[in-house]
Amino acid sequence: MNNPAYPTDAKQRATRILDGCGGHSIGAYSDSAGVRVIREDIANYIRQRDGHPSNPDDIFLSTGASDAIKSIMKLLLTGKTGKDRAGIMIPIPQYPLYTATIAEYNAHPIGYYLDEDNTWALNIDELKRALNEARYHCKPRAIVVINPGNPTGQVLSRENIQSVIKFAKEENLFLLADEVYQHNIYAKGSQFHSFKKVLMEMPAEYSNMELTSFLSTSKGYMGECGFRGGYCEAVNLDPDVKAMLLKSISAKLCSSVAGQAAMDVVANPPKPGEPSYELFEKEKSDVLGQLAQKAQLVTKTFNSIEGVSCNVVQGAMYAFPRISLPPKAIQAAQAKGQNPDAFYCFQLLENTGICVVPGSGFGQKPNTFHFRTTILPPVEKIQVMMELFKGFHQKFLQTYK
Repeated sequence: MNNPAYPTDAKQRATRILDGCGGHSIGAYSDSAGVRVIREDIANYIRQRDGHPSNPDDIFLSTGASDAIKSIMKLLLTGKTGKDRAGIMIPIPQYPLYTATIAEYNAHPIGYYLDEDNTWALNIDELKRALNEARYHCKPRAIVVINPGNPTGQVLSRENIQSVIKFAKEENLFLLADEVYQHNIYAKGSQFHSFKKVLMEMPAEYSNMELTSFLSTSKGYMGECGFRGGYCEAVNLDPDVKAMLLKSISAKLCSSVAGQAAMDVVANPPKPGEPSYELFEKEKSDVLGQLAQKAQLVTKTFNSIEGVSCNVVQGAMYAFPRISLPPKAIQAAQAKGQNPDAFYCFQLLENTGICVVPGSGFGQKPNTFHFRTTILPPVEKIQVMMELFKGFHQKFLQTYK
């Protein structure tokens, strides 16, 4: 703290966090919901982001966003089996956390297909189809929305979010907004709208709805995955339910206090005029600027290749291109007991060293094939990778034509 090599604003932030910790140390347990000053900083971050009040008592810190999501999903369970078990609506393609947690909790996944022909938007008719078909198998309780999307990289429009909120109100569904990629917006015309902001600016019948939203230190421009820092804001919760939520998280004592401190750095970054500001802004803009460049490069290259189509990577860190596989390749996959997209991805790995994830690992419409790739490698490596991919794909089509 006395070392002049560290900027004064960084030391002031560290002192403030330590003063909020028991024994002035991150080695002590915190309140179950998290260190109070950190929750205050997060509430202020949300207030500045959305232009609407945020209460620190509505915020709890967690071991990454995943832990908070699981805590909220536990509240939604019926404790019953068969047709009386809870049903959770999840997007397809989806982040596997959701199917894994639903299976662990013996709930029922209600998959709704994202509209690939409309930049992976949520189609209300599709939501209704999925919900109506699921009623015979479960009691629908909630809908999960991932925005920006993983693995699909879309950014939802404000109008789309409004229509989803209205659907949730009409069907009496609890809203879970997975917004961990909210800092990652690249495409021209795309803008992040938080579910809370849109909800609060709708008529009272909607603005009073129960909503939880999540953020993590693992994503965005930070990429601090190992700290396992995250938070949930739970608004308009019934007071008795909120009391049960706090009781349930208290059984885990608290999330990592080092992770909580990392979350504070995300929520309370350097301000204009502070010693760290210029360097922070330069590093942040460099990271996001390179991601935007790579998002454009990946989209353009995939769409230039025969048999490959890819929606614009509007946000997050992934592309989810669709591949057209020849019948002969599908037959070869079946002969090996593999999904066709997995067969393709293994061939890609073995021939080029490029590792992508088959679309079947995330879910996809029947008889369509995709894979997920990140846009995280450096620009020069992405360029090499795309050239290798292009050569492999052309050879693959030639082999199985």
